Amino acid sequence: MTDESEFEALLRELEKTEQAVAERPKPGERVKGQVLAIDEAQVFVDLGGKAEGVMDIGNLKNQDGSIKVAIGDELEAVVAGVDAETGAITLGGKHGKQAHGAEELEAAYQQGLPVEGSVTGTTKGGLEVRIAGHRAFCPASQADIRFVEDLSSMVGQQHAFRITKLEKGKRLNLVVSRRALLEAERAAQAEALKEQLQEGAVLNGTVVGIKEFGAFVDLGGAEGMVHISEMSLTRIRHPEDLLSLGQEVEVQVLRIENTGNPKRPQKIALSIRALAKDPWSDVAVRYAPGSRVDGRVTRTQPFGAFVELEPGLEGMIHISELGAGRRLNHPDEVLSTGQPVTATVLKVEPERKRIGLSLAADGGAPDDEPPPERSGRGGGRRGRRDDIADPDDRLGTFGDLLKKQMGRDD
Repeated sequence: MTDESEFEALLRELEKTEQAVAERPKPGERVKGQVLAIDEAQVFVDLGGKAEGVMDIGNLKNQDGSIKVAIGDELEAVVAGVDAETGAITLGGKHGKQAHGAEELEAAYQQGLPVEGSVTGTTKGGLEVRIAGHRAFCPASQADIRFVEDLSSMVGQQHAFRITKLEKGKRLNLVVSRRALLEAERAAQAEALKEQLQEGAVLNGTVVGIKEFGAFVDLGGAEGMVHISEMSLTRIRHPEDLLSLGQEVEVQVLRIENTGNPKRPQKIALSIRALAKDPWSDVAVRYAPGSRVDGRVTRTQPFGAFVELEPGLEGMIHISELGAGRRLNHPDEVLSTGQPVTATVLKVEPERKRIGLSLAADGGAPDDEPPPERSGRGGGRRGRRDDIADPDDRLGTFGDLLKKQMGRDD
């Protein structure tokens, strides 16, 4: 190998080394890697690119002392620190570093690194948090991204916090924020979500708020709203009839509107209903005229009653098809909302989304009102007189007269 080729090879190796150093994760960054080895005190993680991280095994133990991971498992963690001389990478837990003393807390404060703490109680205006044996205060406004109405619900939970204030003395005065970390994480998620967030996209999210008019869903970096009318194919009285806080849902993006508000730059309209199968797509096959079907009365109107046959599919019984055996002024005389019924399918119009039903087994009102009597026997609806001939009688008399007239002409 010539001197020139040797120099080029060394240069390439130098470039690779410099690139590897430049690509090394920085404190506070989230990383993923594969567990290489586990000893009594540490877990070694392959982070790729010739980088290896080391985590205190205490971060990976269950309450019973067992270890959560095994060799070969994928592990997610936060870079707690990078040794300037050796380049060794120290990892914290998935959310933050388990600090072990005042010096580590001060280092975490200076570098803006997350630390793990346990919420031990509530105090005026916020939470009491225990971090590495030291008492810290988390203002209520910094407990979460969204306002927490009942702070006591967080007592006993363990979270990652960022130290926003540290004063030395006989004891450390610590003020921490969970919200700062969540917002930073949300900003990173929002950046990753940009490519997916478009009208028509189907995404997974978590219900984070419920109001009378709809539910708010966290998409992981952005928040959208599902209006109550877009929750189900059926009518629901309140979103809580269908959803609960923390529930995982699949939604479709309907609209995205820019607001110009930096705190909430976009209004995202979502739908759960759009992903449900349209029950009208094959209704003609499933509900053939003449078939008997079961349903539930959902509402009544002066002209008839609506019956839910399945979610998102309603039929209508006209008042004349209620089979009550008498003339009705309103369906409420024989039916009530919520009542189960068995009906006969009269006709199906998929294009108009209509199904005609009848309560009579033969598909018509079995006891129609009898026609008025033709003679004056007191049963005629119009009170016809006995001396008025029936139409048939009148036609017979006219025929007789016509015959007589023709006989005269002969």
